Amino acid sequence: MKIFLVYGGKSAEHDISILTAFSIIKEVYYDYYEVEPIYITRSGQWVKGAIVKQASDIKNSDVLKLTISDKVQFAANEDQSSEGVLIQPSDIKEENAVIFPVLHGPNGEDGTVQGLFEVMGMPYVGAGVLASACGMDKIISKQLFQQAGLPQVPYVPIRKVEWINDKEIVLKQCEGTLFYPMYIKPANLGSSVGISKAKDQDELIAAIELALRYDRRVVVEQGIEAREIEVAVLGNDDIHISVPGELVKSVDFYDYESKYINNNVVLQIPALISEDANARLREFAVRAFQALDGSGLSRCDFFLTSNDEIFINEVNTMPGFTQFSMYPTLWKNTGLNYGDLVEELIQLALRRHQERLSFQNENYEQ
Repeated sequence: MKIFLVYGGKSAEHDISILTAFSIIKEVYYDYYEVEPIYITRSGQWVKGAIVKQASDIKNSDVLKLTISDKVQFAANEDQSSEGVLIQPSDIKEENAVIFPVLHGPNGEDGTVQGLFEVMGMPYVGAGVLASACGMDKIISKQLFQQAGLPQVPYVPIRKVEWINDKEIVLKQCEGTLFYPMYIKPANLGSSVGISKAKDQDELIAAIELALRYDRRVVVEQGIEAREIEVAVLGNDDIHISVPGELVKSVDFYDYESKYINNNVVLQIPALISEDANARLREFAVRAFQALDGSGLSRCDFFLTSNDEIFINEVNTMPGFTQFSMYPTLWKNTGLNYGDLVEELIQLALRRHQERLSFQNENYEQ
């Protein structure tokens, strides 16, 4: 079977996606699969690379950055560029194949490319259109979590037009509802891109301005003293939860550079928490996954206070698979190694696709 590994993309998380693709391509079970890299450039062009038949074909992540040519070949050394041919997205429609998208951020995990795969009738790894779109949007997901009865920190949603028309009203709403410090985030972005911590009004204004560079909608959240606990979710209707992990912080807030460039984040797995907190985390993770109609995988992020209060932060429907990433490390510590995790995700994608086909065939026959 062929795996179309789709990575790169137009979002600010382009480089993370390449690192994720490299990690996955090294762990595929090549006795059963071959991998065809599909690199999406920063400008949105789709480039098909040479077929990978063994992990040793790819020496490092830079090999996956394909330049457009009339042939496909991987770079033999650091002085060369890997080459691929320009294709249309529909060109990856193929029998006996599955798509493994590892696109992060807008146009990747927000339901847009998932919609394309649905129209093509291709099986693909990860959440569907609805879960991807809702999970990516921090405001919509918060509203769904509220409906599901999940505890959250107070927040204020902001639209760009409101900020432009009357900043004072927006600031009064934030300061009248929340107290400092506050965290300001673009509604549709991840990996700490465009996210800031504000300790006073001047910092709040600057943070909102920064977030609005990435999205037309922004969420301002109440800052709290809490530990950051994360659990990994795997499954479709049969949902499995990993052991919890903690982001052990030496500073108040990790930005993009701290997480992915400097690798300053320390992971404590399993997290040292009470049995009661662990049980509630597992319950909340299942409820959040179901509230979004999740499938395949997700990472659920929570805040845990010193009083063992738990607040859901967000659900990431396409968490990173880099060497520093929490998601595969959580499963490794739960007893599922990287290669088996990749295989399970592929099988979940195939089972979901077959289920959808059975519904379509049944309705057609009627």
